[in-house]
Amino acid sequence: MDRRPGRHRRVFLRGGSTAARPQHRQEGHRGTRLVSDIPDSRPTATVVIPCLNEGDAIGGLVAEVLAVAADPNLPVRVDRVLVVDNGSTDHTAASAAAAGAGIVSEPRRGYGRACLSGVLAARDADIIVLMDGDRSDQPAELPRLLEPLLAGEADLVIGSRIMGDYEPGSLLPQQIFGNRVATFFLRLVFRVRMTDIGPFRVIRREQLLDLGMREMTYGWSIEMIARAAKSGLRVREVPVSYRKRAAGESKVSGNLRASVKAGYRIMFAIVRAKRDSLPLPEELAEDQRP
Repeated sequence: MDRRPGRHRRVFLRGGSTAARPQHRQEGHRGTRLVSDIPDSRPTATVVIPCLNEGDAIGGLVAEVLAVAADPNLPVRVDRVLVVDNGSTDHTAASAAAAGAGIVSEPRRGYGRACLSGVLAARDADIIVLMDGDRSDQPAELPRLLEPLLAGEADLVIGSRIMGDYEPGSLLPQQIFGNRVATFFLRLVFRVRMTDIGPFRVIRREQLLDLGMREMTYGWSIEMIARAAKSGLRVREVPVSYRKRAAGESKVSGNLRASVKAGYRIMFAIVRAKRDSLPLPEELAEDQRP
């Protein structure tokens, strides 16, 4: 990646926030951008939001992210927000685009598949920010996650809802129980102490791609932690707040069958991450090539 002094990068901001800087507006399939002619030495971050039928929530979330991105004191430049539409049948893509996000279409269902598609699309990013599209995560807390990463104290930073302040009813009993089981096995198998495998996290893009992620479903989140620990990356948690989802029903905890299936995928991801040293299957290897 070209990091020469004076190279101008596109900065994804909400309109009107930096009138003193010479800018012009660009529209495109990757979202609305304000392009500044002022060099910016901050590392570049792309926010990746996997979505399936979150049309009533995603617009508000994108607006929150863009408000955070417009803060000149943010330690990274958020170049764009990518919403990965994972085969939605509602107005998810339209709402996200109207709010200013870029849209990545990934019709092949799977939480991990959607996350990976967004990461691959974020070609100019130094840092990847992942969060869910139901507006439960709070983008205003992004600086808290970035701090240990940028200070060189961690390679993967997870926002822990358990350590933080979660709104009553935002985490269902099956989610809390599943977290306890998953983090117990992470500690047992990989000697990494965690309280949560939450979706709000930051990691450098190159390090994420080097992990060789294989789980294309709900095992993605825990697989990232497991493979990071196995690879010797430093994994750290910071407390974050968590809200009730803005609309709709959780794809996992909303019904028993989905919860059981997700639990199986999570446990399978731990076992496979421990034992797996074979090359990636060709399909996934092709997916992860920059």
